[in-house]
Amino acid sequence: MRAVRTDFVDHRLNKLFITAAKELHFARAAKIEGIPRSSMIAAVKQLEQNLGYPLFDYDADSTVLTPEGVAFAEKAAADLAKSTGNSTITAPQAGGKAKASKGKGRTPVVKGAPRVGKRRQSR
Repeated sequence: MRAVRTDFVDHRLNKLFITAAKELHFARAAKIEGIPRSSMIAAVKQLEQNLGYPLFDYDADSTVLTPEGVAFAEKAAADLAKSTGNSTITAPQAGGKAKASKGKGRTPVVKGAPRVGKRRQSR
């Protein structure tokens, strides 16, 4: 088994690989991440090229991690958790109820009153 390197790996590629490794299904992992399946596979291939060794066994009948892939998944998950755990940037709190703008010059609808501009039909 090779030494696991994570010193120069993109965090986005790490996150996509971790999702694929957890699911062991590229289409499901892509759906979770909200990207096309082809982009998920391309990201994993790019990560494998950066590392210099395969992470998945493509000759198997189903999606299987290689021993290097298992070791890298554990290390990458720990590194990603550490890097996201130190983040101090948070999303702003919701400001309250969202109101739709109805524009200017519209009169409020009064129940039972005829609509403006609409006359009653005569008999």
